[in-house]
Amino acid sequence: MPKTLDRHKILIEGHELQITSPDKPLWPSKDITKLKYLQYLIEISPYMLPFLKNRILTVIRYPHGVGGELFYQKNCPDYAPDFIQTFKTENINYIVCSELPTLIWLGNQIAIDFHTPFNLIDSEKPSEIVLDLDPPSRNEFNLAVEAALMLKEVLDNLKLKSFIKTSGNKGLQIYIPLPENEFTYDETRLFTEFLANYLVKKEPNLFTIERLKKNRGNRLYVDYLQHAFGKTIIAPYSVRGNDEALVATPLFWEEVNQSLSPTHFPLDAIIERLLSKGCPFKEFEKSKKAQRFNDVLNNLKLMI
Repeated sequence: MPKTLDRHKILIEGHELQITSPDKPLWPSKDITKLKYLQYLIEISPYMLPFLKNRILTVIRYPHGVGGELFYQKNCPDYAPDFIQTFKTENINYIVCSELPTLIWLGNQIAIDFHTPFNLIDSEKPSEIVLDLDPPSRNEFNLAVEAALMLKEVLDNLKLKSFIKTSGNKGLQIYIPLPENEFTYDETRLFTEFLANYLVKKEPNLFTIERLKKNRGNRLYVDYLQHAFGKTIIAPYSVRGNDEALVATPLFWEEVNQSLSPTHFPLDAIIERLLSKGCPFKEFEKSKKAQRFNDVLNNLKLMI
């Protein structure tokens, strides 16, 4: 755990970090300061870092707190300390956040939304499939619940282990872990497209794969195209830059029902939730080797 050297300096895993403006309000309506946010990152790190480790990182920074100016950061800035790991691809020198000192340094830079790709830095093949269920607004969150439960039934029938989390905003995201370096994005696209078309065929008035928002109406968008090389998804346990400080929160499948709401999971409720319920993604890594995705993929190819 970090050791406090003085009010503005901490020692983490042998690295001294300067904490600037600890009392800066980041979520004014929630009375969450930078210091409280950094404390959250420290406590959540054992659960969050496994999903950041060895992946390039895109963050959204809010220099003046949520509600003010924001910007996306991909390139590692020149002033980053020497211990920050980076990985260069497509002329961008990305930060790789595999350890707690990097996470806290980013938090001090008021990086709030942490987005990662689906593959590790040493692979061009996805480590998991993620299907993004995106309703038009939080008022239609029930559509995400309905779509998730329909997909869970399909995945269970296919004997595929699946996990689910809130997006921290208005939707849900289903994860299907995969063995490392085994399947290409083109192969997984066959499956995500199959699932998306299944939903649309079953309930065309509720779900759509229409890319243009103006053509979706009040239907939920099944974003199967988001699962692709170079695309990103919000990391599990990342806070979002909305006024409520909602967290992209892993769920137990039994929690997914029509009483569920993304507003149930603000930053100040997550640690207590973990202590009382445990982490729903605890078996995520272990489940990769047991997946029978090759059987599913072969059968799918025969259908095409």
